[in-house]
Amino acid sequence: MTLAGALLVPGMATAWTAWEKLMAPAPPDAAALVLTGAGALAINLSCALMLARFRRHAGSLTRAAFLSARNDMIANVAIIAAGLATHVTMSAWPDLIVGLGIAALNVDAAREVWQAARAEHRAAVR
Repeated sequence: MTLAGALLVPGMATAWTAWEKLMAPAPPDAAALVLTGAGALAINLSCALMLARFRRHAGSLTRAAFLSARNDMIANVAIIAAGLATHVTMSAWPDLIVGLGIAALNVDAAREVWQAARAEHRAAVR
């Protein structure tokens, strides 16, 4: 259950950054977004491929590891798209929208891990 809370930390940090950007919208460096997203995607893809065979195993820790890798890959692709959209529009909105989406993705993953951990806890108490 603590791990579910840990999954909320990046989501909350992303939400805070999104709030700051909303208060002072300025487009980020599009090239930096694309390059950072692409590099992180390469690393997270290799991690997700290693974890994919364990995704159906029971257990909140296994579920958390797979969801983290999957969510990171989704976020990386979205960051690359935001970088490209920022380059075209010269707007802060693509980055802001992606940031809010990433925060929502992390909250959903934390919810899934919490539910798995609660079920494990109930089974262990019986």
